Amino acid sequence: MNSKITGFMEIDRKNFAHRDVEVRIKDFNSVYQPLTDAEMKSQATRCMDCGTSFCNWGCPLGNLIPEWNDLIFNGNWEKAYYMLSLTANFPEFTGRVCPALCESACVLGLNREAVSIREIEQTIAEKAFEKGWVKPRTPKVRTGKKVAIVGSGPAGLAAADELNAMGHIVTVFEREKNIGGLMRYGIPNYKLEKSVIDRRVQLMKESGIIFMTGIEIGKQKLFEAILNEYDAVILACGTWVPRDLKIPGRELRGIHFAVDFLRQQTMRLTDETLNEESISAEGKTVLVIGGGDTGADCVGTANRQGAKQVYQFEILPKPLSVRDESMPWPTFPRIYKHTTAHEEGCVNEWEISTKEFYGKKGQVKGVKGAKIKWFKGSDGRYACEELEGTQFELDVDLVLIAAGFLHTEHDSFINRLKIKLDHIGNVDTDEKNQTNLRKVFAAGDMRTGQSLVVKAIYDGRMTAEHVNEYLNATQHSLVV
Repeated sequence: MNSKITGFMEIDRKNFAHRDVEVRIKDFNSVYQPLTDAEMKSQATRCMDCGTSFCNWGCPLGNLIPEWNDLIFNGNWEKAYYMLSLTANFPEFTGRVCPALCESACVLGLNREAVSIREIEQTIAEKAFEKGWVKPRTPKVRTGKKVAIVGSGPAGLAAADELNAMGHIVTVFEREKNIGGLMRYGIPNYKLEKSVIDRRVQLMKESGIIFMTGIEIGKQKLFEAILNEYDAVILACGTWVPRDLKIPGRELRGIHFAVDFLRQQTMRLTDETLNEESISAEGKTVLVIGGGDTGADCVGTANRQGAKQVYQFEILPKPLSVRDESMPWPTFPRIYKHTTAHEEGCVNEWEISTKEFYGKKGQVKGVKGAKIKWFKGSDGRYACEELEGTQFELDVDLVLIAAGFLHTEHDSFINRLKIKLDHIGNVDTDEKNQTNLRKVFAAGDMRTGQSLVVKAIYDGRMTAEHVNEYLNATQHSLVV
């Protein structure tokens, strides 16, 4: 394997550079400046070629990370891409937006900085596109079986990619104008350029996958019609119902869900028509409620739109900067992440209870809140209490609620067809990812609840395997 076994002792981790803040907040182009091939080869050399590579375990896709690191070290980039593509349908996506669970499980990370696996993955993928190694996965034989996939997020796209490669005829239905789901409409362009999604979708079209956009199942096309026309159906609609903040003043104008704010910005970049009230942070004092990745995305987007000032409130305590005994290696640690968005300007406040919105003439003008403290009760559960004398008011013009998502939408066809839901409100499935309806399966966040892009891709791959098994059981003839 890796012929420079002392690389991890001789070479320090070097990350992608960031464009200057003053420059990048004026556009929505990528924040990052990749390293050279020589620098990435040096970074791949840091891989220890562990006897037991926990990075494989940490990656939901089981990527063969030590193998492609060794190939890069030896200059074989094409074979490295082939090795990566065995497990990863869209490494150009995960190489940009995955939180790198693999790096958290890297053995080197026990006492040094982990190998920069995500950046190496992105570099392999981009070189593969540059060199023309990424080809449409066009099957040599078609089975004649037709599969409909409802939703074009990472789970739906992964399932489509796999089932098409198996020889089935795949049609993806998407209600939005463009393909990508929350990857397109929920992740800012500066983290995942939409041209990256378009490039992959074009390859999938060339491989034979049919994309039908602007079609909402239950409205423009009845689900019953799809059931009659297709041999199997996969529901991959994601979790689009946001968690609300039900406090006094919530009805005021100027208070919006983060997903609506982010979605509109993507629509502006792709010249899509807005048919609802425009949400803009330009010239405003903005409050983002929620301290996760979506909240950070709102911070970065608000700054790029020209916000006067951005605040971010989180009800939970500030995470630790390093692992403790509650986050043992090789599990993914919930530690503090100072994102590129926060570099661009933001006032972060932790352990804040947002108590009330106030306004004037129906428009939000400010928020009332207080500091809280968390403690563990006698029953072992955590609770919080308001700290006396910490109440405050903050004048704001725009509030963005980024408190996560509850469950998938319970729209007309879900309710009308009595598709079984779990106790959370997501689509309930058996061990084969099949719903209570014959030949109807579910994949991704619609089935599991809010999760990561990489986990949705994995779930899409697994669902495709189950659907293929189901179709093979009913297969009688091949169509060339």
